[in-house]
Amino acid sequence: MYSKQQASAVRQAFYTAFGTYMAPVLSADGEPQNWINYKTGVKHIFIRMDTPNRGANVGIQLTDPDPLVRFQVFQQFQQLKNILVETTGYDDWIWEPNTHNQTGQEISRIYVSLERASVLNKADWPELISFFKTRLMALDQFWRLVKFQFEP
Repeated sequence: MYSKQQASAVRQAFYTAFGTYMAPVLSADGEPQNWINYKTGVKHIFIRMDTPNRGANVGIQLTDPDPLVRFQVFQQFQQLKNILVETTGYDDWIWEPNTHNQTGQEISRIYVSLERASVLNKADWPELISFFKTRLMALDQFWRLVKFQFEP
């Protein structure tokens, strides 16, 4: 069992290792990309990774504070579901129109999870890195195709 500080240090070490591993990987546009802090360029739309103590998930988070606006954007993504599945090659996306993030902020999200790995177990890191790399690159390719529909 890890203390909060130890768990934080292990998690930080994982993200440092992942960032180093992904640094040479270019975006779908052939440009350098900060994969850990992926910038969509559209306010309140983020591509996020999360590593709770058990499992991992990656996906799109919508954080507009206006619930009506956030739901409208969520509906826009729902209309693009076929393109998301086609482009990413994954059909196991979980669609949550209303949930909360770690800080309690109300959000909407579209994500995929990996249940059996833990960031706190270094033996699971290769599986986590593979999970995040493939999904982030797939989401990047999807975002490059549809982002113009969300730009102001």
